[in-house]
Amino acid sequence: MEIIEVVPRLRMLRFEVGAAYLWDDGGELTLVDTGSADRAGEIEEALDGGRLRRIVLTHFHEDHSGSAAELAARHGAEVVAHRLEAPVIRGEVPGPPPVLEEFEVPIWESLPKLPPAPPCRVDREVADGDALDFAGGAVVVAAPGHTDGSLALWLPEPKVLFTGDAVANVNGLTMLGVFNTDRARAVESFHRLAALESEAALFGHGDPLVGGAAEVLRAAAAGTEA
Repeated sequence: MEIIEVVPRLRMLRFEVGAAYLWDDGGELTLVDTGSADRAGEIEEALDGGRLRRIVLTHFHEDHSGSAAELAARHGAEVVAHRLEAPVIRGEVPGPPPVLEEFEVPIWESLPKLPPAPPCRVDREVADGDALDFAGGAVVVAAPGHTDGSLALWLPEPKVLFTGDAVANVNGLTMLGVFNTDRARAVESFHRLAALESEAALFGHGDPLVGGAAEVLRAAAAGTEA
């Protein structure tokens, strides 16, 4: 795992597949996504003695929710997820598979096999516009399309946007996230996120954009069709 200081109070935890993010409010930590099911120990090392107050899951996929159950049990952290995603995260229903575009098929087939995400409790189910008590007030932004209950997080004060897998920034290319269940809705979500006045954007996959992120997102969204 690689730890990257993105902006003040925010660290990126980069894994071989995907990433998680730690926001620090004076030792009260919020973790956005948790990597796969074998990452809890590495994430705990990155806590640096802070209290893991909450875990926000952008969606149910195993590279985002995999270590949530273990970390929540060890630290008593509140687990937050969109109300449409919560039943899948709890293991009550299976998650829907993606509808692959032709170009995505070989990429999908080449992906490394990750351990399944153990069922995890969800303490708070949220929806679009709900507020979370960190970073001066974080706002849940529904971003369906990758999965039905995908969410993004918008931090208005520092102008930081967590996109989950709604958007990616890989090899210098900012783009619609791949492996969506509904491409048309995913494109709508991309445009909605690009409309926010973000200075920094953090992705489930790829490098952060720091400084003028909104302009880059808008240009990429403008060239994306449903």
